[in-house]
Amino acid sequence: MPKSAEIVASLTRAPTSGELADLPRGVSVLEVRADLCGDLDPEALRREFDGRLLYTLRSQREGGTDRCDPAERQRRLATASRGFDLVDLEGQRDLAPEVLEAIEPSRRVISWHGLARDVEGLAKKFLELAEEPAAVYKMVPTARRSGDEVAALQLLSELGRDDVIAFATGAIGTWSRHLAPRLGAPWIFGSAGAEEAAPGQPTVRELIEDYGYPELRELRGLCGVAGHPVRHSLSPRLHNACYRHLGLPLLYVAFEVPRFADFWLEVVEEGEVLVSGGIPLVGLSVTTPYKSQALSVAAATSPLAERVGGANTLVLRPDGWAAENTDAEGVVLSLEERCGSVRGRRAVVVGAGRAGRAGALGLALAGAEVTVANRNRKRGQAVADELGIPFCDLADLDPGGFEIVLQATTLGRKKSDPLPLDPRRLASGAVVADYVYGARQTPLLEAAKARGHQVIDGREILLAQARRQFQLMTGQELPVDLGRQVLGLEES
Repeated sequence: MPKSAEIVASLTRAPTSGELADLPRGVSVLEVRADLCGDLDPEALRREFDGRLLYTLRSQREGGTDRCDPAERQRRLATASRGFDLVDLEGQRDLAPEVLEAIEPSRRVISWHGLARDVEGLAKKFLELAEEPAAVYKMVPTARRSGDEVAALQLLSELGRDDVIAFATGAIGTWSRHLAPRLGAPWIFGSAGAEEAAPGQPTVRELIEDYGYPELRELRGLCGVAGHPVRHSLSPRLHNACYRHLGLPLLYVAFEVPRFADFWLEVVEEGEVLVSGGIPLVGLSVTTPYKSQALSVAAATSPLAERVGGANTLVLRPDGWAAENTDAEGVVLSLEERCGSVRGRRAVVVGAGRAGRAGALGLALAGAEVTVANRNRKRGQAVADELGIPFCDLADLDPGGFEIVLQATTLGRKKSDPLPLDPRRLASGAVVADYVYGARQTPLLEAAKARGHQVIDGREILLAQARRQFQLMTGQELPVDLGRQVLGLEES
């Protein structure tokens, strides 16, 4: 029987009628964050949720909102112990004799949240907490820069216990939540709804749909996407679903990377805890804004990545990290699968960043007649000159002269973003593709589709470029039909 981790759903507000009954199957513990949603009636909760109930009154000092005086705090904890299965006790303020007497060890979760960059400091705090018996101990340092999250994983690896939860909070630490159960942590926390209970916390639906919890499959290697920001990335959902389908012992996570140099040094090069834990980092997708840095850290680079000037893929080889760029072929593949060969067709690429450069190069190599349009004339002209293709100032662009329009800026991530071009001026029959993706099509694609144009969603481009990434990282072909399904794309 496969190992599993218990999913804890954190409740940040009073639930509406039927809401708890709609929690995904696999959630076994409901955490009531009383500092956020007040003291809820446990009996009312049990009418819709048949798992265990955990009461948490997170103090302001440890990342919550509770500001009760000690006497009031002790009263609330003692009262909660009469109706909840488990009670979170902060090790630095709740271990008074009156509280411990009211809550037997089998129902205690003794926790600590704070700053501890090294494993030695974290281990010292754990030993202090462990002087009092408990069912579970929870150690959560805050990750302020890449590398801070590693200490929690080192602690789990060194302790080798199954009653300790340790991960880092904050967007940088999100990936550590997924490694923790593989190193012995019995629980993984997710928000019950869209509002996170702690910085960097995924939703329980993400835990199940993107990562396959509560099951813990065999794991021999780690892959991921590195960028800033990456919270919106669909890559974990895509790659992990394909790993599970093919039975590959890999896990794909999102690395939030404010500074690439810190991440590379502290997580990649100093990743001893991953290697010693049997889950070395073996593959990376690299997204905005670090594709040029990815090229610079590689021991070997492909001619295409060199010509693009950036890598979106890093794969660990025996002689070091190898860099590749699959953006160029991804754009061409997504276009040709929808509308045939691009050879001889007039195409304009809006945007001269790494994505635009890759898209323009891919289209040019496939035989299209490509023009680069950019708001920044100096940058756009430099890219066009380097690729040997024409340049057009975006303010002067007439999209009616092109059969293919590729939107390669970040415009469209926010609903308030302006359109990069006027869709009313598109040529009849023009195909419009957009790198940007989200829960719905971008305003540009919606406007183009409403005018009868064929459009290509950023998710299709993601899938197309991921096919080569997947092959490089795993040696196997990505199951395309499954990929379309998990990305919410219509059937081909």
